[in-house]
Amino acid sequence: MSVWLPTAPCTPESCLTDRDPVVAFPRRALRLAACLTVLVTGIVLSLPVRAFPPAARDRLVRLWARTLLGSLGVAVRLSAPPAAGGGVLVVANHVSWLDIPLIAAGRPARSLAKTEVGRWPVLGPLVAWGGTVFLDRDRLRSLPGTVAAVAEELRAGRSMVVFPEGSTWCGRESGRFRPAFFEAAVQAGAPVQPVTIRYRLADGRPTSTPAFVGEDGLLASLARVVAVRGLVADVTFLPLLPPVAGPTRRAAQAAPGGPGGPGQPVEPGESVEPGERVRPVNERWRARRELARAAQTAVEAAGRGASP
Repeated sequence: MSVWLPTAPCTPESCLTDRDPVVAFPRRALRLAACLTVLVTGIVLSLPVRAFPPAARDRLVRLWARTLLGSLGVAVRLSAPPAAGGGVLVVANHVSWLDIPLIAAGRPARSLAKTEVGRWPVLGPLVAWGGTVFLDRDRLRSLPGTVAAVAEELRAGRSMVVFPEGSTWCGRESGRFRPAFFEAAVQAGAPVQPVTIRYRLADGRPTSTPAFVGEDGLLASLARVVAVRGLVADVTFLPLLPPVAGPTRRAAQAAPGGPGGPGQPVEPGESVEPGERVRPVNERWRARRELARAAQTAVEAAGRGASP
């Protein structure tokens, strides 16, 4: 594993210690069977659904995501409507593999995921066919190209879901929002929508059981989720952080020292499009750090407000 990778101190041994109420084994088996049925149905229908108009496709994705979560015994509570359509960078705290269908239940969007997710059984092909952008976390040099790919999706009017902590945390603690993929929003002039995800039981007590941390395995995590009685996921879509305005690339290149101008080549992974908005590199770095801090502040404040 590369030393630059964001890591969390959370492990199954230290964090997954909650004694949550559980359902009987026959019900767990029924939940697993229902989950597999919903996943296979999603794979079978993914290709024809692509031909649907965007609004109809999004309604079906929301329905599918809610059905998948319901099959696992997860009740979804959405707070505040997600932002209107268009290219929005959706950022959230990261606790579990459940986070992805939870956001899709409110706002279907393409996701950024580590390459290992694409190799997961059943779920891997499904997320790949959904237009997921994959990041090779073991190759630092691949990061600029992946950021550029996310920016291109945003420019095309397609929203992207990113978990900027870079790793999953148990929910009791959280990590710092890394600014790297906020660069995509700055490049594309796209707004950012922070989202808070919290897991609790039906009686309001917080639980870390859904957390997917450390060296935890997908099957072990799945077994814990289907065993819990009364698992609730609270998902809060927070107000948009407005896009960062800036001069067009054409104007910036015409200016002395502008990106792409003499002595200032365009950064790796960036394409040159006439009229595209761009900011000088130092300003973009500052802008993405400010966006990351603002998003994390909003997510943590909402999380504290949701705590019993």
